[in-house]
Amino acid sequence: MTGPGTVAAFEEPAQKPGKGHVLVQVAGCGVCHTDISYLYGGVPTRKPAPLALGHEISGVVVDAGEGAEKWMGRRVLVPAVAPCGKCRFCTSGRPTSCPDSTMPGNHYDGGFASHVDVPAIGLCAVDGQEAKVAAEAPIGRAGLSLWEIAVVADAVTTPLQAVRRSGLQAGQVAVVVGIGGVGIHAVQIAKQTGAHVAAVDVDPEKLQRARDFGAGAAINAKDGFKAIKAAVVKFAQESGAAPDGWRVFETSGTKPGQETAWGLITRGGSISIVGFTSEQATVRLSNLMALDATAYGNWGCDPELYPTALALVASGTVKLRGLVRKEPMSAAKEVLEAVHHGQYKERVVLVP
Repeated sequence: MTGPGTVAAFEEPAQKPGKGHVLVQVAGCGVCHTDISYLYGGVPTRKPAPLALGHEISGVVVDAGEGAEKWMGRRVLVPAVAPCGKCRFCTSGRPTSCPDSTMPGNHYDGGFASHVDVPAIGLCAVDGQEAKVAAEAPIGRAGLSLWEIAVVADAVTTPLQAVRRSGLQAGQVAVVVGIGGVGIHAVQIAKQTGAHVAAVDVDPEKLQRARDFGAGAAINAKDGFKAIKAAVVKFAQESGAAPDGWRVFETSGTKPGQETAWGLITRGGSISIVGFTSEQATVRLSNLMALDATAYGNWGCDPELYPTALALVASGTVKLRGLVRKEPMSAAKEVLEAVHHGQYKERVVLVP
């Protein structure tokens, strides 16, 4: 990203990683709504442009700095947000609140590149501890390629964090608002807990996809809020679930989505704000008081949960096939523009 809405290819020699850092040869880097917000939405990055975007990274460690030598030659997932591991939040079990956390493609050059220099802290070993496996070897029973699992670094781990934090249990109702690259995985993760999952979106194709991947109800938001609420109430009744205590996940990253999700808060329920938008939503905060409900923010995912997320996709419990597509890194300019205009139904992974 060289400026608002503009991208350009560049070439420079890779440097020797510093202490505690590794150099990852990128296998794939997913394109996230956040990247689009930086490039086209005016959302500022911590490191100003020019900046290589991209924070959903998988690859192979090809060089390592002091203290990170054990990672040499290993296939890894790079955490989308890496906590420092030392501050009071990290040491008290709240690493996602770390004020010194760093994010590739935001704090420093990210994964829309052939190689990326990243902190070793939080790296997820694709093949278990100490294992070194050929880059092209299939991953798990699902037989996934290394480039495919790049999206695990955000699109799977982030909703996993949100579902875990919400305390969602079997038999409860989960409502996912926004069935994009994060929302479709939120549907799957909520479903595998044994919950009854309702999906809300404005796109009929995305709603059908939500049904295909586990949603028990697919509700078109274009019908208006009253119709949405009535449909979820009916779904809960037909599922034998409680009429309240719903766990709502806002994954659209839009003002209308946030306002819709807020309106679906029920007594004793919760809302997890997973998507991001710079627009300001108008909501009645008193709903939290009147309903004794809870609202959570969700900034990335604790790296400790990455192996769990990876196991879910490697086993095929959470599916990636049909939800991701490969595009060449050389076409990044055209691909990012197409993602910006909603021309892909799948999560795009740029591959060098």
